[in-house]
Amino acid sequence: MSKGVLAFDFGASSGRAVKGSYHDGRITLEEVHRFKNEPVNEDGFLCWDIDLLLGEIKKSLTICRDYESIGIDTWGVDYGLIDKNDTLVRKPVNYRDPRTKGIIERVSEHISCDKLYNLTGNQIMEINTIFQVYSEVLNNPELFKKADKLLMMPDLLNFLLTGKKAAEITIASTTGLLDPYGRQWNRYILNSLGLKETVFPELISSGTEIGLLKEDMAKELNIERKSVIAVCGHDTACAVAAVPAEQDFLFMSCGTWALFGTELEEPVITRETMEYNLTNEIGVNGTTRFLKNLTGTWLLQETKRQFEKEGKNYSYDDMERMARAAEPFKCFIDTDEDIFMSPGNIPLRIKEFTYKTGQIVPETDGEIIRCIYESLAMKYRHTYDQLLVCLKKGYKKLHIVGGGSRDGFLCQLTAEATGLEVVAGPVEATAIGNIAVQLIARGEISGIKEGRKVIRSSFETIEYRPKQHNVWNNYYSAYLVVCNI
Repeated sequence: MSKGVLAFDFGASSGRAVKGSYHDGRITLEEVHRFKNEPVNEDGFLCWDIDLLLGEIKKSLTICRDYESIGIDTWGVDYGLIDKNDTLVRKPVNYRDPRTKGIIERVSEHISCDKLYNLTGNQIMEINTIFQVYSEVLNNPELFKKADKLLMMPDLLNFLLTGKKAAEITIASTTGLLDPYGRQWNRYILNSLGLKETVFPELISSGTEIGLLKEDMAKELNIERKSVIAVCGHDTACAVAAVPAEQDFLFMSCGTWALFGTELEEPVITRETMEYNLTNEIGVNGTTRFLKNLTGTWLLQETKRQFEKEGKNYSYDDMERMARAAEPFKCFIDTDEDIFMSPGNIPLRIKEFTYKTGQIVPETDGEIIRCIYESLAMKYRHTYDQLLVCLKKGYKKLHIVGGGSRDGFLCQLTAEATGLEVVAGPVEATAIGNIAVQLIARGEISGIKEGRKVIRSSFETIEYRPKQHNVWNNYYSAYLVVCNI
């Protein structure tokens, strides 16, 4: 029997180490360690505390010693810069830092957004790596000149464990710098923006063994040197790898962000996909994750934090009950509007948005929460409509995986808004996908097809069927109008 594998799954607000064991055709999970991942301010920038994250990895490695390999996945777009002495130039900057405000226009002086989309197939968002890097070039050129290598977050953590520098391809595909057909860094983009090609490491496929844990780290922790495997470095790619579907499926990986889309054999880059700002990212086995990045539970998280500042310590269950009790369809917001992207007083911003758009302004906490829930579901419906136009085919089921899949109210409202049967779970999809890729790399599972079969056998799901889709249809047009979508 295998000793199992250790998955490190870093989200934008927390992280955890999960041991996965495989026996008799089933995967079982054991959470080893869970920890917060909170940004810090350094030199005027909102940054990730990379020393803290590495410390949490080390702590996990001393807690769990019985495993065969390690795999790391993280959120997309963020990176660290390493100098020639293999030292971090500074802490990695958080994608919510305002340094990229207005940077799309500056990049457009060299490459138009249309051309950039046609070259990469990536959704144009200010948080994308390309815009972060170019803001660095413009505003801090001396710092960027010190960089010998740019490492995306999972690649950076892999480097800190092994001393090996490489760019895993699923995380690289979130940068806005990759050719989605040739699967190489796009030289035209790099040269157009004055970025040194040598700063970008060699690309490797998911499932590649990077190397062993560094000898000095193993001695420091008094542990064996275990293999570090480049799993799908992008957490969404891991989550999609764990979707318990057989073929041709819709997914929504729902956490802080909601990634809504489908898995295809090739990228889809057309005038329509560009107009809808849909993205093409690389997935497990070189597939294309054709999707849109949307707001997930972020607004609920920030609203909960604001309530706590006001002395109202609601649990998420409390918030769900309050939303269920509130009157439906009183008002809507565009959950992806810029005003809702940064931390702060979300309830106040919701009131301001609804007032400015001539709607009934929510007064009670329950009405505010209900507005968030219904607006999220409507946005998911809108994205589904866009996928239908681009792919010219329909679907019957939507698989919701990740932390958001445990929110029964959100799942039910998404079923109502889209008219699709929603299959919720597994909750720990990202860690499960990470584990599955390691097991495939180790030869314990033959491939992703068998991996998904194993996942279906190992983890329960919950089904939600639409009951009031016609009612939601009646309000959908009002949502589009007030949100100017």
